[in-house]
Amino acid sequence: MFFFPAGCLIFILFILFLPLLFLLGYFHIITLGFEGLGISSQATFFLFFAILIGSAINIPLGKKETVYAEELSFLGLWRRPRMELQGMAINMGGALIPIFLSLYFLYMIFKSGFDVAPLLISIILMILISNNLARIIPGRGIVLSAFIPPIFSAIFALILAPQYAPFCAFISGTLGVLIGADILNLTKMRKYGGFVSIGGAGVFDGIFLVGIISALLANF
Repeated sequence: MFFFPAGCLIFILFILFLPLLFLLGYFHIITLGFEGLGISSQATFFLFFAILIGSAINIPLGKKETVYAEELSFLGLWRRPRMELQGMAINMGGALIPIFLSLYFLYMIFKSGFDVAPLLISIILMILISNNLARIIPGRGIVLSAFIPPIFSAIFALILAPQYAPFCAFISGTLGVLIGADILNLTKMRKYGGFVSIGGAGVFDGIFLVGIISALLANF
């Protein structure tokens, strides 16, 4: 008769559940970080859930229109008719919630009596970087590398405003991306047609990572 050692079973279960353990530990660190920013663990869980769910929700700004368009195929020799949705919207998870959080953090900075000049400089720098590095891809919208906002916002925050680096990183990263990558490129984007979402898929990952990096900075 073959007996399966209990130690091997425990080891296999540990390997299988290792990603979950890492996720729980990671979320615990993020929760502690947001508690350092003045947000409770329950509110942190709700915010992360709302941001993830809200990333699929686009609130229209004005009327949406369906227009006739032609798509080139087969080396440009064949024109295929299609209907295209045009209009503008703001994404709940990638824009509205982060903006409200930024305003809340900005209020906390004012309340604490910190100088906002370094924060304004950081926001301007993030706007310039986001605007220069964002790319307009027809059919996808405005795209910005997910790693650019968290890295640069954290660097600027640590250099310019080390006394309130987590707040500065979040505010400058969020507003810098939304203004620099999305809002300042709306005119160019409209030339390509299609449906434009502020804070949508093209920049959502970067803004989401900004929140995570800001929480991690609060642990140091």
